[in-house]
Amino acid sequence: MTLVNPKFLNSSFLPHLTFPKPLKPLLLPNLLQRRIIFPRFNATTTNVNVSERKSANYQPNLWTYDFLQSLKHAYADTRYEDRAKVLQEEVRRMIKDESSDIWHKLELINDVKRLGLSYHYDKEISEALLWFQSSARFNATIVNRSLHETALCFRLLREYGYDVNADIFERFKEENGNFKASLVSDVKGMLSLYEASFFGYEGEEILDEAMVFSSFHLRVVLNKGESSNMVLEEVNHALELPLHHRTQRLEARWYIESYAKRTDSNRLLLEAAKLDFNVVQSTLQNDLQQMSRWWRGMGLASKLSFSRDRLMECFFWTVGMDFEPQFSDLRKGLTKVTSLITTIDDVYDVYGTLDELELFTAAVESWDVKAVQVLPDYMKICFLALYNTVNEFAYDALKEHDQDILPYLTKAWSDMLKAFLQEAKWSRDRQFPRFDDYLNNAWVSVSGVVILTHAYFLLNHNITKEALESLHNYHSLLQKSSIIFRLCNDLGTSKAELERGEAANSMVCYMRESGASEDGAYKHIHSLLNETWKKMNKDRVSESPFPKAFVETAMNLGRISQCTYQYGDGHGAPDSTAKSRIRSLIIEPIALYGMDAFPQVIY
Repeated sequence: MTLVNPKFLNSSFLPHLTFPKPLKPLLLPNLLQRRIIFPRFNATTTNVNVSERKSANYQPNLWTYDFLQSLKHAYADTRYEDRAKVLQEEVRRMIKDESSDIWHKLELINDVKRLGLSYHYDKEISEALLWFQSSARFNATIVNRSLHETALCFRLLREYGYDVNADIFERFKEENGNFKASLVSDVKGMLSLYEASFFGYEGEEILDEAMVFSSFHLRVVLNKGESSNMVLEEVNHALELPLHHRTQRLEARWYIESYAKRTDSNRLLLEAAKLDFNVVQSTLQNDLQQMSRWWRGMGLASKLSFSRDRLMECFFWTVGMDFEPQFSDLRKGLTKVTSLITTIDDVYDVYGTLDELELFTAAVESWDVKAVQVLPDYMKICFLALYNTVNEFAYDALKEHDQDILPYLTKAWSDMLKAFLQEAKWSRDRQFPRFDDYLNNAWVSVSGVVILTHAYFLLNHNITKEALESLHNYHSLLQKSSIIFRLCNDLGTSKAELERGEAANSMVCYMRESGASEDGAYKHIHSLLNETWKKMNKDRVSESPFPKAFVETAMNLGRISQCTYQYGDGHGAPDSTAKSRIRSLIIEPIALYGMDAFPQVIY
């Protein structure tokens, strides 16, 4: 097999190589992939004057290679893993206990879910909820339960895909159609109603009303400050971002610390959650170190000084999509994908001229290695890094599962880069498209389709024709999660992008088209976000060609988007909050019995 080495790609050598046809590229096995040597050159090697190019002035990488390699993943030890298994079985026994009161069991399931343990018990939890939902006891008892119990029951059943009608909240309303004023003093019930309301579908007006009613009165509680500190902390946490939209592992860390303060907490359950968090964290650290070595070997960060060096943030993103230990290959694969997306995005947004971007887009669309000869030097390394990485994914799938996935991967990349190019043209021409035109392009350019297409193949070995067709046509699940990604991204990055001269974003396009104020545009974008989540909720439980694991991964793409851009650009310009989240999720373990029981973390 011929090894494609970019330093040999010149006019005299090219005729002697046999090149594949478009969409049938040379598939490079793992061992050969590692031996590829990139040429040494400066990123500015081009006929264009450097001063004519934009600069984003991105902050440097916050996480050095040496620091990441120094992580000890101390809880990857059999004594911790053995203890964790013992505790897991105790929790399993608690969930399966048939003598337990069903309402007590619902509270247990809620705690298990929020503590980050539920991935061990999906079967047991589903069976318990199915038994409850299908039994005569459900209809007989739900009418006599409190607001908190009703809302908790509704949320858990919807979360696990069981059909439960939102009309169960009708009995909490007055004859005039408003929610009862007496509910306002029940803060626990109002919190549960608020969290349940985010599991609504389009057209469920009672849940829309519940969201408005509960959020308004919870803000009153917060402003008055008359409740206990723990209650105020819970209310503030919920109002910042609802549980349904939160990244699961970050929520587990927060809930573990909150649960530990409760006088009624189950200490065995708490110990199980803490230990599980630390053991999983060690797995994440090992994955991260492997990716750190890969990224350093790629050399893109050192060669392309204009681009963001965001290996850690890319890895954090993948943990938000799938944290479970069994998904190491998925995390590592998506870390490669998102790192390349970040670099190439900066080529289009910051550094490349329009002529160069058109050449690069055409090269990727053809997926022909001969196209590299017409690219400027800094683009050669981008193209070959992308070409070799994607071909490696395709090679592994063909070798291990007899599946040719390359056409689906290259289509997703090509479509995204064409959307990148359209945005570059709008920026050059200082053109502001209509809002719908912008969004139709932007949900593709945000990269969600590329990420999810790779995720599907990394997650699934039993690939179906129906799923492939849905991937090819960009199923609603991919579209809606990408729209959430795009709207969150625009809300978090619009200010910085405008300062760099990147004109088109959803906020600006809506303001120019509608005449709305900045505050009005902000409300419109948030309203659109909420409506898209409702559609995602329906997609999640509707019949789908995709397996459950992939559906949840798509949902989690929306959640990590909400997290990353909640307070700004946590990917491109990570602040202290973004850094703290990464530390809490990936770097710092949770103390079990006291700080002395843990290995010291050295920063």
